[in-house]
Amino acid sequence: MAHAHESHTKKIWNVFWILSAITIVEVALGIIKPDVLHLTSFLGTSPLNWIFIILTLAKAYGITWAFMHMDSEKKWFRRAVVWTAVFLVCYFVTLFLIEGGYLHSTLAPLVKW
Repeated sequence: MAHAHESHTKKIWNVFWILSAITIVEVALGIIKPDVLHLTSFLGTSPLNWIFIILTLAKAYGITWAFMHMDSEKKWFRRAVVWTAVFLVCYFVTLFLIEGGYLHSTLAPLVKW
């Protein structure tokens, strides 16, 4: 019984360190904002924003996998949960980028950015 507790504790610490590393990278990029990533455009937004979106999705996947115990579920259930979430997030990101681009182009003459 103690062995199961130790391995579970080790798993939690591993997830903690991985999520912390991803968060540190996000915060560092947010503070530094390299011009090559921030002032260019790729698929409707800057590459820096795409990096933030991808890293946030990776953290969400890691949290779901570890703390919702998806690693011990059946394959079809894991896919149903994860792929539904991935589809919805991609759908919302696409809509937000389209709507944001439209609002920016519409309001650009009226608002001092």
